[in-house]
Amino acid sequence: MLSDSDLPPLQLLVVFESAARLLSFTAAARELGTTQPAVSQQIQALEASLGVALFERVYRGVVLTDAGHILLKTTQSSLRDLREVLQKIKQKPKSQRISVATDFAFAAFWLMPRLPEFRRLHKDIDIRIHTSQSEVDLASLEADVAVLFGEGQYQGYVAEKLLPEVVYPVCSPKLYAEFGGFPGLADLIKAPLLKLNADMGQKWMDWDLLFQLNGSQWTPSESVMEFDNYTLLAQAAISGQGIGLGWSPLLDDFIQSGVLIALSEFAVQSDHGYHIVVSKKRAPTASVSAFIDWLKS
Repeated sequence: MLSDSDLPPLQLLVVFESAARLLSFTAAARELGTTQPAVSQQIQALEASLGVALFERVYRGVVLTDAGHILLKTTQSSLRDLREVLQKIKQKPKSQRISVATDFAFAAFWLMPRLPEFRRLHKDIDIRIHTSQSEVDLASLEADVAVLFGEGQYQGYVAEKLLPEVVYPVCSPKLYAEFGGFPGLADLIKAPLLKLNADMGQKWMDWDLLFQLNGSQWTPSESVMEFDNYTLLAQAAISGQGIGLGWSPLLDDFIQSGVLIALSEFAVQSDHGYHIVVSKKRAPTASVSAFIDWLKS
């Protein structure tokens, strides 16, 4: 049983959670307002105190080890509980707290890296984020605002498109070099293809539709690797395990940094996308309006 002296400092766990969620020491440093070497040093200190590796260093990036996955799940749950308790203790006015509902992919890859900018502009507004791997239940969450993927039709709610669905294949530089590039659409099926399983991908673009919109009637084979979590799919693509579908702008940071290569010549766009969703029954408060304006900016 661990004693108090065996527990790592809370700051190390905060740094680990950010780096593990974003799969990038550089992005974590930007989110935490520190430097990449400082993040790397703190991760090394945490790994040394635990006696296990939490990350595997890959080409221009990192992926989680099995121990890292286990620690991330527990750390996120613990930090979430701690934040909720601290928020209750602070007892800030209700008008200064915003509840935002969205899916995990949007929160992890788009919202969280940008949220420090909102906090810098609006220090008096607290953001509480509700995420789900499946379709967000607006009625049960009673969120002030939601950012949801789909057609934009929600009974009892007003929806405004924030980001269109633009999708293209993505892969690691290592896999791209291994297969000598992918000059044609048919060349993609030579490599393992990564996709979300049926439960998670019902509304999202899939390989069938991407090939169809590119003028092909190809059907995925049984050897395609499936995931029930888009973060894991992105990590598999980063580590060179196959080609995944990338949604712009969710993976833009990885593409701009060179961790992933976008095969943009096969890009397609649909009528779906991410929408800002608010209830028709409640007029948005000044804080909610400020958040919506920031999203659209």
